[in-house]
Amino acid sequence: MQLGMVGLGRMGASMTSRLLLGNHAVVVYDQNPVTTAASAAEGATGVASLEALVSLLAAPRAVWVMVPSGAATEETIAALSAVLSPGDTIVDGGNSNYKDTIRRGELLAARGITLVDAGTSGGVWGLTEGYALMIGGEVAAVERLRPIFATLAPAPDRGWGRVGPSGAGHFTKMIHNGIEYGMMQAYAEGFSILKHKTEMGLDLAQIAELWRHGSVVRSWLLDLTALALRENPTMAGIAPHVSDSGEGRWTVAEAIDLDVPAPVITLALLQRLRSRDTDSYADKLLSAMRNQFGGHAITTVPTP
Repeated sequence: MQLGMVGLGRMGASMTSRLLLGNHAVVVYDQNPVTTAASAAEGATGVASLEALVSLLAAPRAVWVMVPSGAATEETIAALSAVLSPGDTIVDGGNSNYKDTIRRGELLAARGITLVDAGTSGGVWGLTEGYALMIGGEVAAVERLRPIFATLAPAPDRGWGRVGPSGAGHFTKMIHNGIEYGMMQAYAEGFSILKHKTEMGLDLAQIAELWRHGSVVRSWLLDLTALALRENPTMAGIAPHVSDSGEGRWTVAEAIDLDVPAPVITLALLQRLRSRDTDSYADKLLSAMRNQFGGHAITTVPTP
């Protein structure tokens, strides 16, 4: 199937690679011509503008937007809407706020353009492992893009699905990320307690590896934690600064709006805010975990 891909960062470039491996025809554009050229070298068709991208796609067109949420997504979708035609589809695969998605969908619908929101999870491992895709939008539009979703997902019959109407994909991904905050915090705190029991000389990497097999707390996140501990058991050189990209805050705000108690997710968010002021082994490990699954940059401690 033919698809346009706008945005070739960590996720967009890897998704393009996976689509090319699935024999899809991908036309790519990024503001950085170097990343566009890199995808073109793999077999994509690189272009220097959104207009050029749209001109090379056969109607009805499908363009996947993979740029940072907020202003970048707003501007990109607005620019695309000016050059696309009725019957075309835009897929927003970023971490947009679902309320913005609903609003954008309504604006695009007035022009005859369909917006599909695809909450995307998988991080830097998605190229090899596949991406979990939580999709919102019209049934017909989602079905038309089934070959794309089936290729990006871990398997054609699992790891992806339409979860509801416009905005539902991003809403589901928002809650997914809130849960992720809580799980990461629990692992980090538990390993910090183990580390502080110094008289036992516990090997945290060994324990993480042990828990990966048969334990009720085993998970892919634990797999990545074990990898981080093998590579750097003391978290040396990692500053205890844990960033957040917004979804946790939105999840907590939604819980408050719905009168749903979410103390674990809320406290996990607050711990990230606290990490910016004090030193903590747990926060260093959180930073390492984010790097393992999402390729997020680690804030390092300057060498004396």
